[in-house]
Formats: sequence, C-alpha cells, structure tokens
Amino acid sequence: MDKEMFKKRTKQFAINTAKFCKSLQYDAVIKSYIDQVVRASASVGANYRAACRAKSKPDFINKLKIVEEETDEALYFFELLSEFYEERKKELRILYKEGDEILSMTVQSINTANVNLKNSRK
Repeated sequence: MDKEMFKKRTKQFAINTAKFCKSLQYDAVIKSYIDQVVRASASVGANYRAACRAKSKPDFINKLKIVEEETDEALYFFELLSEFYEERKKELRILYKEGDEILSMTVQSINTANVNLKNSRK
C-alpha cells in the first residue's frame, strides 16, 4: 500500500473510531476509555504523517514504532469497550479488525525498514 493510501486509511480509522464513540451512552467510567481510544486512534494517523516526513531512516523507524504503540493501545481499549457494550460488539469487531490490519502493516514496514537500514550500513 502506498503512503498516501495509508495516510487516508489511518485518518479514516480515527474518524470511524470517533463516530462510534460519539454514539455511545455517557458513563463516567466509560468516558476514560472513550477518551483514550479516540486519542490513540487519532495519534496513529498523526504519527504516520510524521513518519512520512522523517529526517532519516532511524527517525522513520522510531516514528513508526509510535504508530505501532498507539494502534496497539487503541486495540486494547476496543477490547475493554466490548466488555461493556455487548450489543455493539459487531461494530467494535470491525474497528478492531481495521486497527489490527494497520498494526500488521506497520510492523511489516518497521521490519522492512530495519532490514534496509542494516543493508545500507554494510
């Protein structure tokens, strides 16, 4: 997947997460989970955009690692939310699946970038 398409995909991930969260009933406990998942999902796209403007290969890899961490964090909060919203598990599974795919592609990119970096140092 090219970088422009991945930028769009990570942005849509944040938008879909926020729209889902806006539809949830307010609850003092759930509010903290919602805040975290919205923040993490938005951070995925923001940090990917930063990675695209990296100053060096190591900088690119470090920024992608942040994307990896933020995506994994979003997945964790989807898991928590699914425990409280049984009736919304289908929607959460869709969001989770997209996040999991983004995570897999990010890890693959990190691995490829690490190999390329090692080969360029030889």
